[in-house]
Amino acid sequence: MTNYALIGAAGYIAPRHMRAIKAVGGDLKVAYDPNDSVGVIDSHFPHAYFFTEFERFDHHVDQLRREGAAIDYVSICSPNYLHDVHIRFGLRAGAHVICEKPLVLNPQDIDGLAKVEAETGGKIYTILQLRLHPAILALRDRIAASGRRHAVDLTYITSRGRWYHASWKGENAKSGGVATNIGVHFFDMLAFVFGPLQGQQAHLREDSRAGGFLQYEKADVRWFLSVDRDDLPAAVRGSKPTYRSITVDGEEIEFSEGFTDLHTRSYEDVLAGKGFGVDDVRFSIEVVSAFRHLPLTSSGERHPMVAAKTNG
Repeated sequence: MTNYALIGAAGYIAPRHMRAIKAVGGDLKVAYDPNDSVGVIDSHFPHAYFFTEFERFDHHVDQLRREGAAIDYVSICSPNYLHDVHIRFGLRAGAHVICEKPLVLNPQDIDGLAKVEAETGGKIYTILQLRLHPAILALRDRIAASGRRHAVDLTYITSRGRWYHASWKGENAKSGGVATNIGVHFFDMLAFVFGPLQGQQAHLREDSRAGGFLQYEKADVRWFLSVDRDDLPAAVRGSKPTYRSITVDGEEIEFSEGFTDLHTRSYEDVLAGKGFGVDDVRFSIEVVSAFRHLPLTSSGERHPMVAAKTNG
């Protein structure tokens, strides 16, 4: 049986990793989080050890190794700005690592992690679940066969309460801002479908929303991301907290369903030696890092919601 440790057990995304570990027949031996609201563990691995102090967690992982029950994979669901140090811990503990998006906040950190991979012999994998979504795979095949450029609008609104801005997610230095925190896997998906990036513009960059324009090899993309409930379309505001939309040449691409088992699929691919590594994630990290530093401009094509927020 494959042994796992989990860092960030109280995080929003951690239950998906617990379900995936269980679904692939793994065993969660130990988990860590400075917050102790982790009762969800009981639904999956009630026998798992849990620590709120990293030093004790580190000691337990080392003890397991000495007892012949070493951790094979460290799964990381901690805040974005801690991913780098937690990945290094996992590798140096003799394990492979499965880390939530974004892998890191800055491109230069990828090079440092690649060196630690080489030093330890461990592998770093990240969750790029949209690459596994059937609708996105079908779209990729369709674009590859089209032989022309396309006009794309990407809209993603996932409503968050006031807690969001009071947490680490509301601090750009820790989360990378809205574009990084909720958008990085969409930017990865866009390159996966439409080819290499040729240029980008930043049109909107606020605490709750962001927007811009991306030129790919096969598409021009206007995009808008938000965590503000008031940005939800009126038709869904009272019934759904999240709105996802991708239109290609005015045609809606339906991909709102089918997300529930993509973490399990990701774990299956990792165990089969087909997971996404540091080289796969580099592009999306470069895009969101550059967006944080680009000057805002009103030139170029703007997403309709960006135009509305910036007074036309």
